[in-house]
Amino acid sequence: MTMINDMHKPSIFPVIEPGLIRTIIAAGLAADISWEIWARLITPFLVGGPLEPAALVQSVFGFSNFLVAEAIHATVGIIFYPIGYLFIARPLQRIALPNLPLLLTGIGFGTGLWVFALYVMAHLFAGFPPFLGFIPLTWASLFGHIIFGVVVAYVVRAFGR
Repeated sequence: MTMINDMHKPSIFPVIEPGLIRTIIAAGLAADISWEIWARLITPFLVGGPLEPAALVQSVFGFSNFLVAEAIHATVGIIFYPIGYLFIARPLQRIALPNLPLLLTGIGFGTGLWVFALYVMAHLFAGFPPFLGFIPLTWASLFGHIIFGVVVAYVVRAFGR
């Protein structure tokens, strides 16, 4: 490849600069708001109750304070999950499947978050059945995590990252 072609090839990792923080927070806020609308406003009509990730945080860490658990979940969603997308999920996609459409990248990222939440955290750490036994709430959670992943992917792209 020539040097000119290398200049037009996107980097696997984002450039670390002040604007990256703005991208992370914007993607996290947009995705978290989308998640909350799905989890607390739409899911109850579909499965009879909301998704309550703070309750999972309480189970995993043994917190009795619901607001602390909510703050932890919000911080993870707004800051750490977008960082995970930018520095883990998207680089892996760019290496393994460089022509994968953005929508599928976001769906894959969201599905990975769902596996992390309902298998790793809920099952391995909190002791619940794997994927909560695949009850209707499990599938609502999958769709909510996919929404989250897709929103992160598109906001990151909108910010030119």
